[in-house]
Formats: sequence, C-alpha cells, structure tokens
Amino acid sequence: MANDRWTPDPTSPVYVYLQVAHHIAEQIRTGRLPVGARLPAERDLAEQYAVAINTARRAVRELRDQGLVITVPIKGTFVQAQESYSEPSEDGGPNA
Repeated sequence: MANDRWTPDPTSPVYVYLQVAHHIAEQIRTGRLPVGARLPAERDLAEQYAVAINTARRAVRELRDQGLVITVPIKGTFVQAQESYSEPSEDGGPNA
C-alpha cells in the first residue's frame, strides 16, 4: 500500500492513531484500496507511517470498529465491502 509519503501531523489535536486510520479510510473510500485488498502487516504499517507499532495496531482496530476492514487470524487484514442500507421487506421481517 503506497501512502504517498504521508506523515502524521504532530501539531494536530487529533491522536496520531486516528490520523493514520483516517488516512487509510480515505484510501478505502476513494477506491485506492479496493474491497478485498490486504492491508500491510501492522509492523509494516508502523514503518510506512513512521509510528510506533501500538499506534498502528490502534489504527487498525479503529478501522475494524468502523467496519471498513476485517482481520482474519493468520491471513491478515482486508478491506471489506460496505453494507448499503436496503429497503425494508414488505412484511417487515428480517428474513423476507
């Protein structure tokens, strides 16, 4: 994943892990990271963004909490499809 030499802004009032998460989220939203794309390992993310490993972990956790990525043990972290809000079914039940 190319991050275009992005670095966190140390003068920003926003936590660094959130800055990293916002940058990755923006890449997902713009399609630079398509659905199914594998994110680099947390250690690699830390190196790419010039942050501590725990900062990279918190950024990935934030992306998971937002539903943008899913982590599969042993496999890695992947961009997941965003669920669109569908119209309710005619009978109002979830399994129509």
